[in-house]
Amino acid sequence: MSDNISIYIERILAGLPFTLWATVGGIALTVVLSFAAGMAMMSSRRAVRFVARSYVEGFRGSSEVVQLFFFAVAVPIFLGISLGATAQGLLLIGIVVLGLNHGAYGAEIVRGAIGSVPKGQLDAAVALNFTPSQRLRRVVLPQAIVEMLPSFNNLFIQLLKGTALLSFIAVPEIFKKADELRAVPAFSRELGVIYLIELFVYLLIAVAITVIMRVLEKIASRRAGRTPPSRWRSLARMGL
Repeated sequence: MSDNISIYIERILAGLPFTLWATVGGIALTVVLSFAAGMAMMSSRRAVRFVARSYVEGFRGSSEVVQLFFFAVAVPIFLGISLGATAQGLLLIGIVVLGLNHGAYGAEIVRGAIGSVPKGQLDAAVALNFTPSQRLRRVVLPQAIVEMLPSFNNLFIQLLKGTALLSFIAVPEIFKKADELRAVPAFSRELGVIYLIELFVYLLIAVAITVIMRVLEKIASRRAGRTPPSRWRSLARMGL
């Protein structure tokens, strides 16, 4: 069995680059879309708010699996293009879907965090003759980002777990590689070990994301003039 474990680890880790690329790319697109849609939903223009709200509700209210197949199968047919059946092309589709889906959830995080900034501080900024961009950059965002980061941490971990869905379109990520081992008769009696290794790999990536977000939260708190939350207060806020 010890020999098999080394085989399992090697096969599963072969999918690690695709999982990491999907996670990092999905997070980057999520952040961009979250801020764009979240701030658009607070626009004074009704048309802008309508477009942003349609995007948010459309992607939050539909299945991520269906979205994945829609972009992988239907969109290329509609547009008359082909990304090819390469792993890189399918990975790109997966990143787009992960970003669009989680960006819709992130938009509500951004909207809520910006809305939580006390109105008195905005009034004070107006009294100081700050322009709208200065109010946003120097008053609103420094405080709002502190509120966003814990929620974004959870969202990014959800995105990481969502990368397993890319196996449906044959992206050779971690879950796909582990599932391929299931089809090997010699390994069929050790599925528990195989999936336990896979779970551990996902856990390590999730811990890495959490550590990075905790560091960013402390930096953002200091820049906003707040006391960084202690570990115990952070656990209490998570209900642990």
